Amino acid sequence: MFSQTNLNNYKYVIVPNKYDFLKESDQYQLNSLTEFLFNKYGFVALMEGSNYPEDVIRNRCLALKSNLLKDAGMFKTKLAVELKNCNDQVVYTSEMGESREKEYQRAYSEALRDAFKSIEALGYKYEPSANSSVAVLQEIETTSEVSKEIQQLREEIQNLKKEKEIALVEKVEPKIGTVTQVPVKEAVVEEVVNTNTPVVKELASGVLYAQAIENGFQLVDSTPKVVYKIKKTSIPDVYLVEGKNATLYKKDTDWILEYYENNVLKQDILNIKF
Repeated sequence: MFSQTNLNNYKYVIVPNKYDFLKESDQYQLNSLTEFLFNKYGFVALMEGSNYPEDVIRNRCLALKSNLLKDAGMFKTKLAVELKNCNDQVVYTSEMGESREKEYQRAYSEALRDAFKSIEALGYKYEPSANSSVAVLQEIETTSEVSKEIQQLREEIQNLKKEKEIALVEKVEPKIGTVTQVPVKEAVVEEVVNTNTPVVKELASGVLYAQAIENGFQLVDSTPKVVYKIKKTSIPDVYLVEGKNATLYKKDTDWILEYYENNVLKQDILNIKF
């Protein structure tokens, strides 16, 4: 049995949407029941893919990943609860819960509740560890450094814009003793080869930082706020943007976000750090 004290150092438990031994997500409401039972016995349970709290986004090692282990039996349904840390190491396995019910819904529910009796006996209560506190402090320092870097980039961009405005004004001939100021255009419209569809290219401001998630990355700003979630494809450096009819791909040294808006093909150039 795993040490109760060590288990208390974890603040969250992430519950999967689907178990490997079942065909559908939340089949027989088994995943929802798992979330309910973890919350009942003191944990903060999070469904996989939901909006995670900021502290677990900054430090994934605050959360354990849960799973159910099914033991094949002739006349019994047997389930055990397994918990893994952020390094995919098993840190706790409950006692095997059992049920003799023949109907699947009742059998899985009864076996899972029986397995949670050993978790209830732990008397879990979250106690932050020294390591987690250090990790949060390091994250705060990193965020501060990122904010400084972003501020420097913003200042550089503003300086470049001013220089560009001055250069354009100098090229325009004055009329009747006045200087006509030419506005700086940040978007350039060009024709796509062999088509009549205009493409609008825009340079997106700010740096986005890529954080690995399942099947891809989430791109966060300095807040940190999740701006995009991108999923891998079979083509290198080409991603699908979750929740948006858009693609992200690398061209030379630039990352291009391509999408349609009002029947106009647009391309945003993103500054991404992996």
